[in-house]
Amino acid sequence: MKGSTLFQVLAILSVIGSVLSKECTNTPTQLSSHTFRYQLLKSHNETWKQEMFAHYHLIPTDDSAWSDLLPRKILRQEADELSWSMMYKKMKNPGSFKVGGDFLKEISLHDVRLDSDSIQGRAQETNLKYLLMLDVDNLVWSFRKTANLPTPGKPYGGWEAPDIELRGHFVGHYLSATAQMWASTQNDTLKEKMSAVVSALSACQKKMGTGYLSAFPSELFDRFEAIKPVWAPYYTIHKILAGLLDQYTFANDAQALVMTTWMVEYFYNRVQNVIRTHTVERHWLSLNEETGGMNDVLYRLFAITGNPKHLLLAHLFDKPCFLGLLAVQADDISGFHANTHIPIVIGSQMRYEVTGDPLYKTISTFFMEIVNSSHSYATGGTSVSEFWSDPKRLASTLQTENEESCTTYNMLKVSRHLFRWTKEVAYADYYERALTNGVLGIQRGTEPGVMIYMLPQGRGVSKAVSYHKWGTPFNSFWCCYGTGIESFSKLGDSIYFEEEGSVPSLYIIQYESSTLDWKSGKIVLNQKVDPVVSSDPYLHVTLTSSSKEGAEQSSTLNLRIPIWTSSKGAKATLNAQNLDLPAPGSFLQVKWSGGDKLTLNLPISIRTEQIKDDRPEYASVRAILYGPYLLSGYSSGDWDIKTGSTGSDADWISPVPASYNNHLVTFSQESGESTFVLTNMNQSIRMEKFPKAGTDAAIRATFRLIFDDTSEKISSIEEAIGKTVMLESFDFPGMVLVPQGTENNLVVTDPPNDTATSSFGIVHGLDGKDNSVSLESVTQKGCYI
Repeated sequence: MKGSTLFQVLAILSVIGSVLSKECTNTPTQLSSHTFRYQLLKSHNETWKQEMFAHYHLIPTDDSAWSDLLPRKILRQEADELSWSMMYKKMKNPGSFKVGGDFLKEISLHDVRLDSDSIQGRAQETNLKYLLMLDVDNLVWSFRKTANLPTPGKPYGGWEAPDIELRGHFVGHYLSATAQMWASTQNDTLKEKMSAVVSALSACQKKMGTGYLSAFPSELFDRFEAIKPVWAPYYTIHKILAGLLDQYTFANDAQALVMTTWMVEYFYNRVQNVIRTHTVERHWLSLNEETGGMNDVLYRLFAITGNPKHLLLAHLFDKPCFLGLLAVQADDISGFHANTHIPIVIGSQMRYEVTGDPLYKTISTFFMEIVNSSHSYATGGTSVSEFWSDPKRLASTLQTENEESCTTYNMLKVSRHLFRWTKEVAYADYYERALTNGVLGIQRGTEPGVMIYMLPQGRGVSKAVSYHKWGTPFNSFWCCYGTGIESFSKLGDSIYFEEEGSVPSLYIIQYESSTLDWKSGKIVLNQKVDPVVSSDPYLHVTLTSSSKEGAEQSSTLNLRIPIWTSSKGAKATLNAQNLDLPAPGSFLQVKWSGGDKLTLNLPISIRTEQIKDDRPEYASVRAILYGPYLLSGYSSGDWDIKTGSTGSDADWISPVPASYNNHLVTFSQESGESTFVLTNMNQSIRMEKFPKAGTDAAIRATFRLIFDDTSEKISSIEEAIGKTVMLESFDFPGMVLVPQGTENNLVVTDPPNDTATSSFGIVHGLDGKDNSVSLESVTQKGCYI
């Protein structure tokens, strides 16, 4: 069996007549990091630069060992097998491929609308505002400069600055994001803006006249092909190609497809020249510089054009030394730059879809298995400081620089393909976990253009307390800004999938409030999901629909029953009739007609999961989850939870009552042009400046009103006037504010036996302003806060 697998590996990697490289090399670890490369290019320390680049492409890795398993006689090829003409000849009849299996069909973003009041709807709206904020002239400034055209506006900063070799990558992401966002919203202003970007880039391409299009000169590719230091030029080209192809796919922009094919013709000729002048092995060697998802976008293009050149070029960007490792099922990805290689796997998935070669299904299935079992955090994310660490050794990696956001974006693509091929609930469960915990939280609330690079997992750190901190709208443009604007433009693309047949079948794999215009089923389906709260441990989903004109046939709905729920307490009804629910980890199948109503109530419980680390001393490092949601703990220094000898996780962690949400307050006071707030600083109360957005300072300035009457309900602070309360510090649950006499500060401590000493009356504000209150000590009349 093993020999058969190896033969398949060889056959597919030799399909273009290549000699397998004996050595798979990687740039030195630091140079593979985007963060480090940016620092290096911005530095004025020429000695440091020379020292780092002196080792460029000279560090071998052990991943070449897989090729030694292949028979030596098969590795030897005749000289003519290396010729470009021989490779092209093998690709001349792409129609002979047997395309892959019975895949679920994607539902177009044009047919899905998110509920504006949902978490996903608000995230999408925040992203739309950011896309509209960005200026066309500023975006294309470096493209026009490269094409020697006039440059109105001014270039953006960060990774899009004119002196950064990766410039232009974000513009490619912008084309993809705007195309997907327009499909999701039909926003006319956005359509005008994205069309203007395509037209501006077309003018640049025509001015240069060769098909080349980029924000940097082609000299960077001369260095790439000569194996000289350069920062990932094909990475940027992939983003531009993908953006143009998305403009064609989602917005039907024919001009964008013409630009794409012209660009690909240019790079086809460049790669052809490298192989004819040198060898295909030289081309493989150059792929050790990051090339993004070049294979992926080229397979997608081939699926549209059927042009064998596009298929051949796609094959040439399948990195054999990495895919070969996965083909022989070697769990040896440690030390690789994660986001360099996940897109290559996605490209191999597209290779399976367009050629039907089962090896590439096996490769991505194995890849997903090892990442999920050995290299993933509880968020569903992966990587530390952009790299994969040793398998099942994650406890030592918890810090600020975990889970590069780009890797989560790409792992979602991997799992999405696998679900469409297999219909396995596990892949949909993973998608939910990674999207919920690794994507939705990378925006800072509803502030347009403020996102993160990494998602910290360590103790005592946060998104703001990290190396990159929060980005800025016009001066960051990290790689994760590009994938971020795409992620929030396509939040509706994986809620629904369909299966074609005599009876239309719809798969609902994500529970998000949304409306689907299901053309095959001839119904408009509305999905309403109640917000998840700790006080009501259920996920409540309601499905209703109306038939479209001409609808006569029934259809089938398949609803995911996630692995995190339980059968006990679960309930589903169709038109008020109870349904039998299958076990978690499977689908509930329902025969559906227009006008039907289905309700689904799935229990949610607290559970813990051990970190992916098999060392006994780290067995107690566990994540706390509530259904699909990873909980984040806040502590003032005591990081260890004392659970005692409890039989259930729910015995040592309690839900917060819903009423608490209406009793949270911050007390502020204006002084001149500044605003100060009552703040708990190390259990001593002080007045501090109003908290900066994106920091944890607001936690220390938040208190809960504890009324004498625990059933008290208020909708505004004015309604509390005349009431007696204690103030519980939000960051020290169970502790309250206690006066220490007229000459001393208030402190946060355990409630005294005589609760009157820690009680305050809420009175009209001493400043006499409307909507203002003050606090008067119950035991020390005349003493106010």
